[in-house]
Amino acid sequence: MERIGLVLEGGGVRGAYTSGCLAWLYDNNIHFDYSVGISSGAVYLSCFLMGRPDIAKNMSTIYACDPNMTGFGALRHCGYYVDYEMIFEKYLRGQENMSCQPLIDENPDMEVGAYDLEEGKTVWFSPKDMDPDLVLLRGTCALPVASAIVEYRGRKLLDGGITKMIPIERAVEKGCTKVMVITTKPADFVRKPASKFIRFLMKRIYKNYPQVEKDYQVRHINYYKQINMIKEMVIHEKAMLMYPTETVNVNRFKGDHEQCLKLYELGYADMEKRRDEIFAFMKGNAE
Repeated sequence: MERIGLVLEGGGVRGAYTSGCLAWLYDNNIHFDYSVGISSGAVYLSCFLMGRPDIAKNMSTIYACDPNMTGFGALRHCGYYVDYEMIFEKYLRGQENMSCQPLIDENPDMEVGAYDLEEGKTVWFSPKDMDPDLVLLRGTCALPVASAIVEYRGRKLLDGGITKMIPIERAVEKGCTKVMVITTKPADFVRKPASKFIRFLMKRIYKNYPQVEKDYQVRHINYYKQINMIKEMVIHEKAMLMYPTETVNVNRFKGDHEQCLKLYELGYADMEKRRDEIFAFMKGNAE
């Protein structure tokens, strides 16, 4: 029996692409037996499953573009390079009145990943582990060095992308026989090893949690393991891989509204171009 999964990479501001892809899936009434997201992918997945792709679009094309979200504006406000408190408290909880309560109540078969500093690994959370106030989701996005550790129910959390950039292994562990994977990197993306400077900072900042620096040191190796696993599944028609087919000038931290909207629209358009392929792949999971 087929069990079809949805796997979402993170990518910060580049997540506008994911948001556009999910809007297409929502508009075409496509659902999955299991879904998993990392970092911004965890937030957009939550919006998708709650039937609120409009929140994901606003977050990815408007709120993430706030110039005070990163850089000196963020440093002045929160003391870190990225101000996640602003996007989650001011925008998502404030302007959008977003809550995870619908997910908690409905309990769909989905998970989000975050790196637990004390356990020294990425751990997985279901809807029943979530909180209405989005604290867990903020923890899934908390980039090492660039943002504060998020404390949640006795755990100290950072971005799960430290080890699981594309959580394909988790989908397979959860019994998925086929998966749709949405990444935020183009086909020619090259994942480089962590710089010595970043590793130095991680050793200093997380001196009580040495495993996180060790994991970051081999992050590029894990990334290619995940990519190669997906490519092998594509060859055997067990996976569909969606990625930006054009280059848009947006990176993890920066992108203006026009650029992010272009990336969002590219995600939607890339899905539409593969409409027939997607419906054939999904079979009974598309209405």
